[in-house]
Amino acid sequence: MIMQEAREQIVEYGKKMSAAGLSVGTSGNISFYDKETGYMAISPSGLGYFDTTPEDVVVMDLDGNIIDGKRKPSSEHGLHTIFYRNRPEAGAVVHTHSPYCTTLACMGETLKSVHYVIMGTGVEEVPLTPYVTFGTPELAEAVGETLKANPKTRATLLANHGIVVCQANLPKAFGLAVNCEFVAQVQYQCLCAGKMNLISHEEMEKAFERSKTYGQVPDKK
Repeated sequence: MIMQEAREQIVEYGKKMSAAGLSVGTSGNISFYDKETGYMAISPSGLGYFDTTPEDVVVMDLDGNIIDGKRKPSSEHGLHTIFYRNRPEAGAVVHTHSPYCTTLACMGETLKSVHYVIMGTGVEEVPLTPYVTFGTPELAEAVGETLKANPKTRATLLANHGIVVCQANLPKAFGLAVNCEFVAQVQYQCLCAGKMNLISHEEMEKAFERSKTYGQVPDKK
């Protein structure tokens, strides 16, 4: 089976995404990109994550052609390919309808630096892409414009829809989606309380620098 390991990972993280409450029912989607072959493995359309098997995951190229798989791919496959075309460092994309990110997107808000973990997005403020019908080439084009206008961002909120993030691999992309939801919850709670204290640009710059050595990063000699 082509891209077997990637397909197995997508099944695994689809279950994690559902269990974490980042997406309800069959909403949201996950992909993995193999730079060597130019192939993308993506979750199928309309299947529950706990019902999905590796064989259900679809392999496509970035032009939308199905390479392997009998299922219909996620309707948002164009949303994923636009990230891979605009972010050469991306190896995985996660799109969720997580409650707080979606709430802010429905309010017309951007995701702001209320907490330093926003540093994982690469920016101090995650942009908002205007509403466009889901699963359409027009939505992918709108996200492409957002990515071009914000060359450092690894994420964008989708107005009245959800959030989409990218990272070097699937574990990191999933972790970023989780962190964005945490920041969104904190921001929403601050808005409800009527007071929001954002981290300054200078302090966020320090956070970005610290992020380079965060986690199990080998020491430079």
